[in-house]
Amino acid sequence: MKTRTLGSTGLSVSAIGVGCMGMSFAYGGADEAESIRTLHRAVDLGVTMFDTAEVYGPYANEQLLARALRGVRGRVTVATKFGFRIGAQGQGMERVTGVDSRPEHVRTAVEGSLARLGVETIDLLYQHRVDPAVPVEEVVGAMADLVREGKVLHLGLSEASAGTLRRACAVHPIAALQSEYSLWSRDVEDEVLPACRALGVGFVPYSPLGRGLLTGQLASAGALAADDFRRGLPRFQDAALRANAPLVARLEHLAAARGVSAAQLALAWLLAQGEQIVPIPGVRRVANLEQNVAAAELVLSAADVAAIGAAVPRGAVRGARYDEQGMAMVGL
Repeated sequence: MKTRTLGSTGLSVSAIGVGCMGMSFAYGGADEAESIRTLHRAVDLGVTMFDTAEVYGPYANEQLLARALRGVRGRVTVATKFGFRIGAQGQGMERVTGVDSRPEHVRTAVEGSLARLGVETIDLLYQHRVDPAVPVEEVVGAMADLVREGKVLHLGLSEASAGTLRRACAVHPIAALQSEYSLWSRDVEDEVLPACRALGVGFVPYSPLGRGLLTGQLASAGALAADDFRRGLPRFQDAALRANAPLVARLEHLAAARGVSAAQLALAWLLAQGEQIVPIPGVRRVANLEQNVAAAELVLSAADVAAIGAAVPRGAVRGARYDEQGMAMVGL
């Protein structure tokens, strides 16, 4: 597996990581034994970047990674996140009651993550969503205190604006900014990616396969589990799926001409956007993992990159990536 360095902090990770959320959260029930087999296979293939968060479960995903990666912790980077207020009642997202990045909550959340992950130090700690009530300088200051105490190695932000990133970098070096980015969602190209390049910050795209839409394997929302949160997303409504189907078909046509899958071509396109980019496709099954990892070996010419981008042009995708409440929490 090829490696990349996230920003100027020297954090070297595999060129493609694994987004672990779906193994415990949001996408319907998962098979824990299958998830652990997939995580073990990822390590065997040279994947070193594993992404989780306290809210995934909540809490269960961190515990899953602790069990699966216990014997290889020195060989992998585990990134986790804080920033949501998690209640005691309900299931999954029902327990999320808002954002909370007060310095005292940051410390409490990190202590919890350390315990669940079974480690003394978190490799990469993200603020999961910007908290409008707490200046980012205070948040990053609290995170920096944890670095000085040896409880965290590297810091990151998720779904933050370019302006917020600049303010954060003035307090402490930021290794990575994580936001949704794919052929399906390209807003970060306007301001966020240029800011990352200028500031020496790595960029970690989540949902690089459009939450499964860019694989060409999802024809209707009816194929999703009843408790899959994608059922409530605008982009997964039937009208949007029908409108976007021709875009997926174009990508599949280009992929077939190269003898690869649409998912592999979409990941290769992302990797070609810059050496500081490390996508973390979500995965549960070994076969999908192996396909994703193989995308790191695809070499695209400038003409290839342009043709793929033209097949799924900006502004052509129907439907927002989140509902109104979710969209209000990004780009702050």
